[in-house]
Amino acid sequence: MLREFLAGNTNIDPAKLASAAGLPNDPEVVAQLIAQLQSAMQSSGDGVNWDLALEQATGLASRSSVVSLPAERSQLEQAFHVAALWLDEATFLSELSTTPRLMSRSEWVAATMAVWSQLAEPVATSIANSLADVLTDHAPEEMSGMMDGASKLMRNVGGTLFAMQLGQVVGQLSTEVVSGGDVGIPLLDDQQAALLPQNVADFGSGLDIPIDQVQLYLAVRELAHARLFRHAKWLRLQLLSSITDFARGIHIDTERLEALAEDFDPANPEELRDAMTSGALIPPKSDDQLVALARLETMLALIEGWVDVVTADASARLPRVDALAETVKRRRASGGPAESAFATLVGLELRPRRLREAAQMWRAVTDAVGAEKRDELWSQPDLIPTSADVDDPSALIARITGVTVLDEMDQALEDLLNDDTPNRPHEDN
Repeated sequence: MLREFLAGNTNIDPAKLASAAGLPNDPEVVAQLIAQLQSAMQSSGDGVNWDLALEQATGLASRSSVVSLPAERSQLEQAFHVAALWLDEATFLSELSTTPRLMSRSEWVAATMAVWSQLAEPVATSIANSLADVLTDHAPEEMSGMMDGASKLMRNVGGTLFAMQLGQVVGQLSTEVVSGGDVGIPLLDDQQAALLPQNVADFGSGLDIPIDQVQLYLAVRELAHARLFRHAKWLRLQLLSSITDFARGIHIDTERLEALAEDFDPANPEELRDAMTSGALIPPKSDDQLVALARLETMLALIEGWVDVVTADASARLPRVDALAETVKRRRASGGPAESAFATLVGLELRPRRLREAAQMWRAVTDAVGAEKRDELWSQPDLIPTSADVDDPSALIARITGVTVLDEMDQALEDLLNDDTPNRPHEDN
């Protein structure tokens, strides 16, 4: 069927197939899809073509890129300089050893695709293997000798579709993110800080706030995020490992895939598209995954909450700092279209659900023990606050200050033992 389709000998509309795969109904994309599927059928490799994802994302980013003006770049470079000085007053984490960068959308894609591929690889492999398994399980016995080659072909086709989808998602993200740490995870190597001038300008254009304040605020946030990962050298590896460990537990519902295949109408692929875009092919999370996800969400919230508090303190001089902070919080809470597409594709949302609670915890810690002791909590993994600390920071503050905090039962017992009230005489019966 694939060979007939790719040779143009069927009535399947390529645009509808692209739409079913979550790709835009764009003649250029459709033509590229057909060419890549033809190449996948002839390929001697096996699995996901990550170079295709990079090519797809770079093409999408380049199509919408504009060259920033020298004056704009100069403003942003100055914003980074001022932001570094302000941060020195708000955190005890040392400044970066590398100069912050101003990136085009294409440069951001090239610099971050390795991490996106790492995060997506477990699910991509699962999809490709599921396609091959369904084909093998349902093949007539007389065709068993052909299945090795056919299974490899299906893995290549599945990997090609996934790579193109990931490329679309990352390419679209390049038009939405304003900085290297904008999605909460460390996408850039060596704790590099970066802003995307074109996207910073787009972000600021929708606000009734002077652009120089927007630039300064975003520069402070980005440097704070990068400083944290430079200081806590263990944090990047732990965070990315947690994400990939969670993703390895994701598998594709082959029964749902088989049902879709049996009912598939080439002229009407809406059901397939809905299944692809809704995540219906990914079964509910297991208990182990839910536990891992809770830990991951707590860590993401702790990172973002710390960045929020430090940024607020460092940028307190800005007249519209509260409005900027609230805008960024709402933006992070809702996410953009590409971030939602990544969640569907990989089965993982990068938005921290408990961001506000984590920020309140860090504020309470800062007020109680100061910025230096607060920042010392990032020096090793064992000191990091827990989900319970986010719920109630008092025990965390007590650990830092060495003050013992008693729960209600312990406090009642302590009061009883310390009660100096004279014994009352026994009443007569």
